[in-house]
Amino acid sequence: MQLYRFITPHRAGKWYPDLATAQRHACEIGAGFLAERSGEFCAYRETRLEVAEAGPEVQPLR
Repeated sequence: MQLYRFITPHRAGKWYPDLATAQRHACEIGAGFLAERSGEFCAYRETRLEVAEAGPEVQPLR
């Protein structure tokens, strides 16, 4: 299972079990926003997406 989170130069988001959830919560750390009309995710400059395989050291948010 893959986990997703967004990283900015100063903050790291929590791990989420799917990309859509990670995108919805990206605004909490200032990583981007979801466009209301199109539903498209817009990342701010210097924002990165990290993808990791679930394991004991990487726990998803529940």
